[in-house]
Amino acid sequence: MLYEWPLSIYWHSKLKDKTMIIAKKELYTSIEPTEVSIQDFHATLVNKQDEFENQHLIINFSEKNNVKIEELLLFLSISTQKKDNGMSFVIVSTDIFMDELPEELIVVPTFTEAEDILQMDAIERELGF
Repeated sequence: MLYEWPLSIYWHSKLKDKTMIIAKKELYTSIEPTEVSIQDFHATLVNKQDEFENQHLIINFSEKNNVKIEELLLFLSISTQKKDNGMSFVIVSTDIFMDELPEELIVVPTFTEAEDILQMDAIERELGF
């Protein structure tokens, strides 16, 4: 199902009865899991990773309560791979403090901060950092 709004395209993507909400913006793609568990969402994302290969990603867990550090660490390899390919990967979660995670995994408490991180990453890439 495809819905068009100005500057954005939203669609629901289903894989084996598991759903995620994907919002494709001009400069990035935002994915909001509607999975029962973060582990199931991670498995679905890994299976669909080729679809997001050349896209900056924001994973939005802001609607999920009690996200654990161990669950977020599942995304470390995806984050590292994205950065190695010159792409950004940011997770939005209000439950986690940045000091508790490796610096390769960027987690921020708000969606606005995630967008700011993407902009800072873009500036760093332009400057050759």
